[in-house]
Amino acid sequence: MLVTVVISLINLKGGVGKTTTTIAIAEILAGVFRQKVLVIDLDPQTNATVMLIGEEKWEQLNDNHHTLSQLFLDATEPNNRKFDLEQTLQRKVSNVTDVETLDLLPSSLDLVDIQYKLATIPTGKFYALSPIDVLRRGIQPIINHYDYILIDCPPNLGIITLNGLQISHSYIIPAIPDLLSTYCIPHVIATVHDFSTTIGQSIEPLGIVISKYQSDMNLHERVAKELRRYSKEAPVFDTQIPQRQQIAAAAEYLKPHQFSTLKQKWGSVGQFQSYFNLTKEIIKRVIA
Repeated sequence: MLVTVVISLINLKGGVGKTTTTIAIAEILAGVFRQKVLVIDLDPQTNATVMLIGEEKWEQLNDNHHTLSQLFLDATEPNNRKFDLEQTLQRKVSNVTDVETLDLLPSSLDLVDIQYKLATIPTGKFYALSPIDVLRRGIQPIINHYDYILIDCPPNLGIITLNGLQISHSYIIPAIPDLLSTYCIPHVIATVHDFSTTIGQSIEPLGIVISKYQSDMNLHERVAKELRRYSKEAPVFDTQIPQRQQIAAAAEYLKPHQFSTLKQKWGSVGQFQSYFNLTKEIIKRVIA
């Protein structure tokens, strides 16, 4: 691949499987397709971070200011910079032995408070600095080291999310096929379109992922059909991710090399295959 592909994953509703989808795609890209992948965790809930390195390691990094919160904090305090990209970048993360080319830039709960400060950052000489450009400037040295960068965005379209979109070529919207999880999709598409027009950069909707699908629920079946019929700006992926206990259990990090294979982690009775098929679809849409 000649150019790093950067994809943000967004939904304004929490609990839709956004983070789990991000990690599954990242691990399959790295473990199956042998791509070099970076996960950027911009969500203050830090779920992607904990899924990949565990809570104990995250606490160590957070205590030593080696998370992305320090990058954004530095932007609000330009004379007191502490962010160290090399120390913050976690290499060869994942608790699956097969996954060897997956890295992480971890998040922090501190991003909640820092986001409000970003709107007031000093603009610098000739207004060269911008609150939506902090992430790009901070990770510029490593962006081209990867085939794919996946960004787990917070459930809003605030400044932190805009930092992720600013370096993205496209975005994916994971959604449970119910009314609460899908009502915001038109707003996300319209807002990202307006943002991309404003900054003069194309950020295309790669598609909608139907997650936590329950085939025995009439509501899920009906909403999924409606999404496929009426969603023109963001086409729905063919693959649907089922609601399964083992997918939820995969979020728990117990130790390094906890799993030998991705099938063992995500489930061999269709769950892994669903994420594998979704990842193939994503690759196909990226190169189309």
